[in-house]
Amino acid sequence: MIVGERKPFVEICDRLQGFKKVLVLGCGTCVSVCMAGGEKEVELLASQLRMANGLKDGDVEIIEATIQRQCDKEYIEPILEKARECDAVLSAGCGAGVQLVAEMLQTLPVIPALNTRFIGVALGEGVWSERCRACGNCLLADYGGICPMTLCPKSLVNGPCGGSKEGKCETSPERDCAWMLIYERLRKQGKLDRMRGLAPLKDYSAQSHPARQVNEAYVKAEMEASHSK
Repeated sequence: MIVGERKPFVEICDRLQGFKKVLVLGCGTCVSVCMAGGEKEVELLASQLRMANGLKDGDVEIIEATIQRQCDKEYIEPILEKARECDAVLSAGCGAGVQLVAEMLQTLPVIPALNTRFIGVALGEGVWSERCRACGNCLLADYGGICPMTLCPKSLVNGPCGGSKEGKCETSPERDCAWMLIYERLRKQGKLDRMRGLAPLKDYSAQSHPARQVNEAYVKAEMEASHSK
């Protein structure tokens, strides 16, 4: 899941200066799960903004809405009319959601309420950990399901480095050495022989940006649409 966290309230208020009617727009998927931009968080943020506006004797109108996904046009379309009645949209979605909402509104400022942090997993209640950098060339099959690109601060594909000590990374005594984790995982699977050879250097060519993907079932339609333009 994509993990995000809310920006400082002061920063959000500064970004909203000069607007008289603002739609606070939440997202009901990833950022809802990580308790950053779902319906409850939107309600809280909208209330805080109303209170702050009241203390300044302002006349800013704050309205709110939460859609299932801000990264999918079909979920954004139903709130476009409501958004266009406002001076700005404060999006509590991830960076991708903010950009798609802005693309569909064009002339209306869309301001991020969150900082998008990483793709990760839930370790426990209220705790998330990065697990994937979306590098475009997944190596998990080679390392027992552990990503050295993400869990190793140096992103080493051959390790451990000389800084590993007693299973911990030299960057922090609290951080497990990714390569010790890989070693233990492969040992449990009886596949330690995979660590005997040298892995080729990481191929970063798969990380072309901005990336684009078309499902094979839609390739023909995509090509026809591009030729007709």
